[in-house]
Amino acid sequence: MKTYIALLRGINVGGHKKFTKAEQLEMSLTLGFTNPKIYLHTGNWIFTSEAKSEVVAKQIETAITSKYGWEVPVLVFKASEISNIFNACPFSEEVKEKSYFTLLDSNPNKENIKVLSQYSYPNEAFFMGERCVYYYPIHGAGKAKMSNNFFENKLKVTATSRNYKTMNAIVKMMIL
Repeated sequence: MKTYIALLRGINVGGHKKFTKAEQLEMSLTLGFTNPKIYLHTGNWIFTSEAKSEVVAKQIETAITSKYGWEVPVLVFKASEISNIFNACPFSEEVKEKSYFTLLDSNPNKENIKVLSQYSYPNEAFFMGERCVYYYPIHGAGKAKMSNNFFENKLKVTATSRNYKTMNAIVKMMIL
């Protein structure tokens, strides 16, 4: 059995694609995942399964589409991958706690990384890591030029973002 973290993109955002925490837990059990935990209502699943991560992602996406009619990208990581991403954050502790982790479904190609590296906005810093863009908007994400959609567009991969507090909670829940 492997411990996985599934991150659902775009549910319960702005009143769209409502999918309660209780419904998410029920679905994870219906899919046969063991030891499921759901952090918040924004699609952060921690569970164990014998299936491969690609299979798990497809199972969740198919179940959501079947039940609700929405297409929801699901990014699945092994617990060790999430720990490595979290621990590799290049920002200082003070900045890290105000930063975002834009997690990628795959590593982007070098040309797209080069395109992204040409962008720079005042009061916004980012660093390209392994399957993650570490991002710090000094004045908060709401006023920033860069966003999850920005990174997806430039890198040409599916992405979903989580703040430091959520990532920290996920890492702690993996251990329990």
